[in-house]
Amino acid sequence: MTDVLVVEDDPTVAEVLGLYLGQAGLAVRHAPTGEDGLALAAESAPDLAVLDLMLPGMDGLEVMRRLRLIRADLPVIMLTARGDEEDRILGLQVGADDYLGKPFSPRELVLRAQSLLRRVARRPESAEAAPDVLVDGDLAVDRAAHRVVLAGHEVAVTAREFDLLAWFVAHPGRVAGREELMREVWDWEYGDASTVTVHVRRLREKVEADPANPTRLVTVFGAGYRWDAADAEPAR
Repeated sequence: MTDVLVVEDDPTVAEVLGLYLGQAGLAVRHAPTGEDGLALAAESAPDLAVLDLMLPGMDGLEVMRRLRLIRADLPVIMLTARGDEEDRILGLQVGADDYLGKPFSPRELVLRAQSLLRRVARRPESAEAAPDVLVDGDLAVDRAAHRVVLAGHEVAVTAREFDLLAWFVAHPGRVAGREELMREVWDWEYGDASTVTVHVRRLREKVEADPANPTRLVTVFGAGYRWDAADAEPAR
């Protein structure tokens, strides 16, 4: 059974999350503090983590950083009671795959969790649809092994970063707006489009020689983003 680690100090919120996630067929382990959550993760790495940003002692950002040492591609949903957009963006920048602001709909959280888990579990349905390993110059995206290798070195990416990179490499030369990427990669029909912006920025920091002047994952102003294949002529 799919294992979800919930790190939440509010017992009422934790109870509601356990109820709704359990009804969706997910096994839930609860920890009231970051330290307790890391101890549970060390015993058995979860399939998904739901983290409260404002935890007593060690905050959610530090918990997420340490969880990445246990499992680099662990899908993470961050919960935040703060209304400041900078706090939500910070959560995405340090590795959260998704976030929800409190108060939130438990049903929406379940849908977001299921979406993340589907993306992680999804594999190519046929060799004709897309190869297991996508190669672009010195970059290789192994969809079966969930690994990214650049110039002979493995690159640590989150679940969402991997999905986004695989989508771009599989669709070179295609311009996609943020709303389309949210549908294609996030399985969202609606949501905060800044999530896409942050993930693109993070990907550039990992696959571009000069993230400030990208040559692979480029911005098409007024339209969205495009992946320029290594062997393709630059767009004019």
